[in-house]
Amino acid sequence: MDSLINWVTQIIIFLLLASVIDLLIPANSMKKYVKLAMGLILILIFLKPVFYLFDLDVRQELKASFAELEQDRIKNNEAENLMEKKKSEIQSSQHAYILEQMAVQLKDVANNPLQEKYRKEIADIEFQFTSKTELTYDNLNQNLGEVKVTLRESESGEGGVDAVDDVVINTDEPLKDESDFNVEGIKQLLHNVWDVDKEKIILLGEGGSS
Repeated sequence: MDSLINWVTQIIIFLLLASVIDLLIPANSMKKYVKLAMGLILILIFLKPVFYLFDLDVRQELKASFAELEQDRIKNNEAENLMEKKKSEIQSSQHAYILEQMAVQLKDVANNPLQEKYRKEIADIEFQFTSKTELTYDNLNQNLGEVKVTLRESESGEGGVDAVDDVVINTDEPLKDESDFNVEGIKQLLHNVWDVDKEKIILLGEGGSS
């Protein structure tokens, strides 16, 4: 009789305690795990007489249940981290593709006037941005920190001019005005065709043998 009274008392006390815990826990992702744990404990309390009959260790069963809950939580966190990683990789890939296409557009609009006026063409374009917002050709100037433009002697071909001998240029430093390289003139030309501030344009030369 005493065992029955203790069993009923445990159920009543646990129900009151579970109600208080449910009111105190904020509504977030952990609440469902707490409710699940309390439900398991309540089931174990109800089955306590059965455990006594079969000589089961209630503490061991509780420990195993909590261990299983912890494993489920870890698996969920790993899945969320994997999804975030995949999302970041996709965004990085899209960003790189946008920059590549943007560089192609800038080369297309600038190479012809560069070849005609300065016998130069763009070998490479490198962007540095001040903002991580979504980039487009229209907001290029707003988010651009600087654009490094590597120039080389233009190749002869249809609609172009004959190439001149390559000039060895130090690519470690931005180009300065020289007799064969009108830096200010080229910057002004790129400013006109790209609508990019001249101060953001850094010209570099592609080295070669004379």
